[in-house]
Amino acid sequence: MLGVRAGPSYGAPQKGSVRLTIFVSALAAAAWIWLLLFSQPRCWETSKDRLLGPPSVSIPSSDPSFVLESQLAVLSPSNHALVGRSRSTSSTGRVMESEGSTLRNIVFGIGASAELWQQRKEYVKLWWRPGELRGYVWLDEPVEMSAEDVGQLPELRVSEDISRFRYTNPKGHPSAIRLSRIVSETVRMQPQGVDWFVMGDDDTIFSPDNLVKVLSKYDHTKMVYVGSSSESHKQNVDFSYQMAFGGGGFALSYPLARALERMQDKCLERHPELFGSDDRMQACVAELGVPLFKEAGFHQFDIYGNAFGLLSAHPLVPFISLHHVDLIEPVFPGRNTRDALAHLNKAMRAEPAAFLQQSFCVDAKRRWTVSVAWGYSVQWFPGVMRARDLERPEVTYQSWHRKADPLHYSFNTRPAIRSPCQRPTVFYMDDIGYAQNSDAPVSVYARDTANDKRKKEAYCKSSIVPPEGVTSVRVVRDPTEDDWFQTPRRQCCKSVTIQEGTQALIRLGACDDGEVIA
Repeated sequence: MLGVRAGPSYGAPQKGSVRLTIFVSALAAAAWIWLLLFSQPRCWETSKDRLLGPPSVSIPSSDPSFVLESQLAVLSPSNHALVGRSRSTSSTGRVMESEGSTLRNIVFGIGASAELWQQRKEYVKLWWRPGELRGYVWLDEPVEMSAEDVGQLPELRVSEDISRFRYTNPKGHPSAIRLSRIVSETVRMQPQGVDWFVMGDDDTIFSPDNLVKVLSKYDHTKMVYVGSSSESHKQNVDFSYQMAFGGGGFALSYPLARALERMQDKCLERHPELFGSDDRMQACVAELGVPLFKEAGFHQFDIYGNAFGLLSAHPLVPFISLHHVDLIEPVFPGRNTRDALAHLNKAMRAEPAAFLQQSFCVDAKRRWTVSVAWGYSVQWFPGVMRARDLERPEVTYQSWHRKADPLHYSFNTRPAIRSPCQRPTVFYMDDIGYAQNSDAPVSVYARDTANDKRKKEAYCKSSIVPPEGVTSVRVVRDPTEDDWFQTPRRQCCKSVTIQEGTQALIRLGACDDGEVIA
């Protein structure tokens, strides 16, 4: 019969029993360690990457891996891709771990008119990525679309008739009702796998990479309304500081967009006196009890004239959008509006997180200061300037109401520098690439000699910095870590050197403990 084998209950254990116990314990410990190390490899990789970060770059002037301008590996727009729900490919082809939404979870609604579409479609082509982005252009009436356009633009749709709605504002246009209903009409098309509906105009340039990073900070399963105010204080007072200005773009989470679609038509009847589409949108969102979450990277750009001061002192947030691109002067001298925007777009797509981010180099001994707006400009000032002043945009533009008074703006400004002797030498972005065998972005800036001429005419040639022989500036910066989107900090200036008398090399990197910009 089967039974229990007799053995001592007390006293010293037998030798075979000891060996068996040791073997089983070792086997269990090995299994436990294996589970800890390999059961969640992606979490392990993410933690490791976060602790170690990408390799920093230290490139002496004689290092052959530091590519010259003619050797820069400029990125092709076709390099952009987004794979899966939690992994994306940046413009460099580098795979980055990403939590939350991806570009495929965003649907764009672009407001347009048939009258202006032939011109404005060229702006949309600059940032739209066929096959990667989802969305529709909503027009007031049908337009012809060439075979070439089909492959470069979103699908075109014609908005529903809005003649049944009342519009009583004497200064506006009823088309505002049509534009305000774009999100609702897009929801009714029942696109699948949507986290966010993003609204913009046909004269708005978007950075989709930064947009998805910013939206991923929010819980898209809740009712969320994200956007920004106007640069014009009066515009914000006249409309609302709690309203996302539509031209700069705004985002509605899927639950909020669904709730809006159910009630919007009745809401519009309650607000016939409003002027535009965005104030109608805000009125209906307010009736749903949802506030505006402000993200300063959405730019309504309610300004006129030269936008240099704003673009050279971008706030310390990711750039998301730029509106009214044909109301401002071309952002690069000597180019038309579209070509200038296409040139700017090269930097925006090459290194989205770094785009327009400011860094400062202050040299008290040599009495000069350098301000780098990555991907756009380098300003080399005579004299020592403070970070507090440099981060305020110089007033090179006018407000929406054609005023330059600082009280007309919704942000801090600094006066335009009138004296040629105090003005900086400006270098404009010329090319973008990467250091060989590295993820470190490299940007090259060409000298604008116009200010040198003014200084000579004003008999202050001694204030020309750097020397006139320096015709370009090369900037190498460390890649941007993903946690920058949560806790942004400027990169610090590590070194400034003059190479062979014709080119300045500036190295930027993460600030060390105790390092200050002064």
